[in-house]
Amino acid sequence: MLYSLAKGIMTLVLKVKGCRITGLENFPAEGPVIIACNHISLWDPIIVGCSMPRQVYFMAKEELFSIPLLGQILHGLGTFPVKRGKGDIGAFRKSVRLLKEGKILGIFPEGTRSKTGDIQEAMAGIVLIVNKSHAPILPVKVYGARGLLTQKRGKIGIIIGKPFYADNLEIPEKTENSREWLANKIMDVVNEM
Repeated sequence: MLYSLAKGIMTLVLKVKGCRITGLENFPAEGPVIIACNHISLWDPIIVGCSMPRQVYFMAKEELFSIPLLGQILHGLGTFPVKRGKGDIGAFRKSVRLLKEGKILGIFPEGTRSKTGDIQEAMAGIVLIVNKSHAPILPVKVYGARGLLTQKRGKIGIIIGKPFYADNLEIPEKTENSREWLANKIMDVVNEM
Protein backbone atom coordinates (compact mmCIF):
# COMPACT_ATOMS: atom_id res chain seq x y z
CA MET A 1 0.00 0.00 0.00
CA LEU A 2 2.79 2.43 0.92
CA TYR A 3 4.54 1.60 -2.36
CA SER A 4 1.41 2.39 -4.42
CA LEU A 5 0.78 5.64 -2.56
CA ALA A 6 4.40 6.80 -2.84
CA LYS A 7 4.56 5.83 -6.51
CA GLY A 8 1.35 7.76 -7.24
CA ILE A 9 2.59 10.92 -5.53
CA MET A 10 6.08 10.80 -7.06
CA THR A 11 4.74 9.96 -10.52
CA LEU A 12 2.67 13.14 -10.32
CA VAL A 13 5.74 15.15 -9.23
CA LEU A 14 7.76 13.69 -12.12
CA LYS A 15 4.99 14.55 -14.61
CA VAL A 16 4.85 18.13 -13.33
CA LYS A 17 8.66 18.32 -13.70
CA GLY A 18 8.40 16.99 -17.26
CA CYS A 19 10.48 13.88 -16.59
CA ARG A 20 11.29 12.17 -19.89
CA ILE A 21 11.27 8.40 -20.12
CA THR A 22 12.94 6.94 -23.20
CA GLY A 23 13.01 3.24 -24.06
CA LEU A 24 10.11 2.00 -21.94
CA GLU A 25 9.38 -0.53 -24.69
CA ASN A 26 12.64 -2.28 -23.66
CA PHE A 27 11.25 -3.11 -20.21
CA PRO A 28 10.38 -6.84 -19.98
CA ALA A 29 6.68 -7.40 -19.24
CA GLU A 30 7.42 -10.40 -17.04
CA GLY A 31 10.18 -12.40 -15.43
CA PRO A 32 13.19 -11.39 -13.38
CA VAL A 33 15.26 -8.36 -14.34
CA ILE A 34 18.31 -6.69 -12.83
CA ILE A 35 18.19 -2.94 -13.41
CA ALA A 36 21.77 -1.63 -13.52
CA CYS A 37 21.68 2.14 -13.17
CA ASN A 38 24.10 5.02 -12.74
CA HIS A 39 23.82 6.85 -9.42
CA ILE A 40 23.90 10.67 -9.41
CA SER A 41 21.44 11.68 -6.69
CA LEU A 42 19.34 10.59 -3.75
CA TRP A 43 16.33 10.76 -6.09
CA ASP A 44 17.58 8.02 -8.46
CA PRO A 45 15.74 5.06 -6.88
CA ILE A 46 12.53 7.10 -6.73
CA ILE A 47 12.80 8.24 -10.35
CA VAL A 48 13.67 4.75 -11.59
CA GLY A 49 11.07 3.02 -9.41
CA CYS A 50 8.27 5.39 -10.47
CA SER A 51 9.20 5.11 -14.14
CA MET A 52 8.95 1.32 -14.34
CA PRO A 53 5.67 -0.54 -14.89
CA ARG A 54 6.51 -3.14 -12.22
CA GLN A 55 7.73 -2.70 -8.65
CA VAL A 56 11.50 -2.38 -8.31
CA TYR A 57 13.21 -3.65 -5.16
CA PHE A 58 16.33 -1.67 -4.25
CA MET A 59 19.14 -2.16 -1.78
CA ALA A 60 20.05 0.81 0.39
CA LYS A 61 22.95 1.29 2.74
CA GLU A 62 22.24 -0.23 6.12
CA GLU A 63 22.77 3.07 7.99
CA LEU A 64 19.60 4.54 6.45
CA PHE A 65 17.44 1.95 8.18
CA SER A 66 18.48 3.19 11.64
CA ILE A 67 17.12 6.70 10.97
CA PRO A 68 13.74 7.04 12.72
CA LEU A 69 10.79 6.88 10.32
CA LEU A 70 13.03 6.60 7.23
CA GLY A 71 13.81 2.97 8.03
CA GLN A 72 10.11 2.09 8.24
CA ILE A 73 9.39 3.95 4.99
CA LEU A 74 12.21 2.16 3.18
CA HIS A 75 10.95 -1.24 4.37
CA GLY A 76 7.42 -0.28 3.31
CA LEU A 77 8.70 0.52 -0.17
CA GLY A 78 10.31 -2.91 -0.52
CA THR A 79 13.84 -1.61 -0.01
CA PHE A 80 16.24 -3.80 1.95
CA PRO A 81 19.53 -3.04 3.74
CA VAL A 82 23.01 -3.86 2.50
CA LYS A 83 26.24 -3.63 4.47
CA ARG A 84 28.57 -1.71 2.19
CA GLY A 85 32.25 -2.53 1.94
CA LYS A 86 31.72 -6.12 3.07
CA GLY A 87 30.34 -9.22 1.46
CA ASP A 88 26.77 -9.03 2.74
CA ILE A 89 25.51 -12.58 2.30
CA GLY A 90 22.02 -11.65 3.58
CA ALA A 91 21.55 -8.93 0.94
CA PHE A 92 22.99 -11.26 -1.70
CA ARG A 93 20.55 -14.04 -0.81
CA LYS A 94 17.60 -11.65 -0.72
CA SER A 95 18.57 -10.30 -4.16
CA VAL A 96 18.77 -13.76 -5.68
CA ARG A 97 15.50 -14.83 -4.00
CA LEU A 98 13.65 -11.80 -5.41
CA LEU A 99 14.94 -12.59 -8.88
CA LYS A 100 14.04 -16.29 -8.58
CA GLU A 101 10.51 -15.10 -7.71
CA GLY A 102 10.43 -13.19 -11.01
CA LYS A 103 10.79 -9.74 -9.45
CA ILE A 104 12.79 -6.67 -10.43
CA LEU A 105 16.01 -5.84 -8.58
CA GLY A 106 17.42 -2.33 -8.89
CA ILE A 107 21.16 -1.98 -8.38
CA PHE A 108 23.53 0.96 -8.53
CA PRO A 109 26.75 -0.95 -9.34
CA GLU A 110 28.91 2.08 -8.53
CA GLY A 111 27.95 1.56 -4.89
CA THR A 112 27.59 5.25 -4.12
CA ARG A 113 26.52 8.50 -5.76
CA SER A 114 28.86 10.14 -8.24
CA LYS A 115 29.87 13.62 -7.11
CA THR A 116 30.61 14.70 -10.69
CA GLY A 117 27.80 12.89 -12.49
CA ASP A 118 30.35 10.79 -14.39
CA ILE A 119 30.12 7.00 -14.31
CA GLN A 120 32.39 5.60 -11.60
CA GLU A 121 34.12 2.26 -11.38
CA ALA A 122 31.63 -0.48 -10.57
CA MET A 123 31.74 -2.80 -7.58
CA ALA A 124 31.91 -6.50 -8.44
CA GLY A 125 28.88 -7.43 -6.29
CA ILE A 126 26.47 -7.12 -9.22
CA VAL A 127 28.35 -9.89 -11.01
CA LEU A 128 27.79 -12.35 -8.15
CA ILE A 129 24.05 -11.68 -8.33
CA VAL A 130 24.04 -11.93 -12.14
CA ASN A 131 25.98 -15.21 -12.08
CA LYS A 132 23.74 -16.80 -9.44
CA SER A 133 20.40 -15.64 -10.86
CA HIS A 134 21.12 -15.68 -14.61
CA ALA A 135 18.61 -12.82 -14.88
CA PRO A 136 18.80 -10.36 -17.78
CA ILE A 137 20.39 -6.97 -17.12
CA LEU A 138 18.42 -3.86 -18.05
CA PRO A 139 20.74 -0.85 -18.39
CA VAL A 140 19.18 2.41 -17.17
CA LYS A 141 20.68 5.88 -17.22
CA VAL A 142 19.31 8.72 -15.08
CA TYR A 143 20.06 12.35 -15.92
CA GLY A 144 19.18 15.67 -14.29
CA ALA A 145 18.03 14.04 -11.05
CA ARG A 146 20.15 16.24 -8.79
CA GLY A 147 17.86 19.13 -9.52
CA LEU A 148 14.54 17.34 -9.10
CA LEU A 149 13.13 20.06 -6.87
CA THR A 150 15.02 23.03 -8.36
CA GLN A 151 15.55 22.06 -12.01
CA LYS A 152 13.47 23.60 -14.76
CA ARG A 153 10.80 21.47 -16.36
CA GLY A 154 12.00 18.84 -18.82
CA LYS A 155 15.61 18.54 -17.65
CA ILE A 156 15.13 15.26 -15.79
CA GLY A 157 14.76 11.84 -17.31
CA ILE A 158 15.82 8.26 -17.75
CA ILE A 159 16.92 6.18 -20.69
CA ILE A 160 16.08 2.48 -20.62
CA GLY A 161 18.35 0.36 -22.80
CA LYS A 162 17.80 -3.09 -24.26
CA PRO A 163 18.13 -5.99 -21.81
CA PHE A 164 21.12 -8.28 -22.23
CA TYR A 165 22.57 -11.37 -20.60
CA ALA A 166 26.05 -11.34 -19.07
CA ASP A 167 26.57 -14.86 -20.44
CA ASN A 168 26.58 -13.34 -23.95
CA LEU A 169 29.51 -11.02 -23.18
CA GLU A 170 32.90 -12.29 -24.21
CA ILE A 171 35.48 -11.75 -21.47
CA PRO A 172 38.97 -11.10 -22.88
CA GLU A 173 41.39 -13.97 -22.16
CA LYS A 174 44.02 -11.79 -20.47
CA THR A 175 41.57 -10.37 -17.94
CA GLU A 176 42.98 -10.85 -14.42
CA ASN A 177 39.73 -10.18 -12.59
CA SER A 178 36.74 -11.20 -14.69
CA ARG A 179 34.25 -9.98 -12.04
CA GLU A 180 35.64 -6.45 -12.06
CA TRP A 181 35.80 -6.48 -15.86
CA LEU A 182 32.17 -7.59 -16.17
CA ALA A 183 30.92 -5.09 -13.55
CA ASN A 184 32.64 -2.26 -15.41
CA LYS A 185 31.40 -3.58 -18.77
CA ILE A 186 27.83 -3.34 -17.44
CA MET A 187 28.45 0.29 -16.46
CA ASP A 188 30.03 0.95 -19.88
CA VAL A 189 26.72 -0.10 -21.45
CA VAL A 190 24.89 2.38 -19.17
CA ASN A 191 27.40 5.13 -19.95
CA GLU A 192 27.08 4.67 -23.73
CA MET A 193 23.33 5.36 -23.69
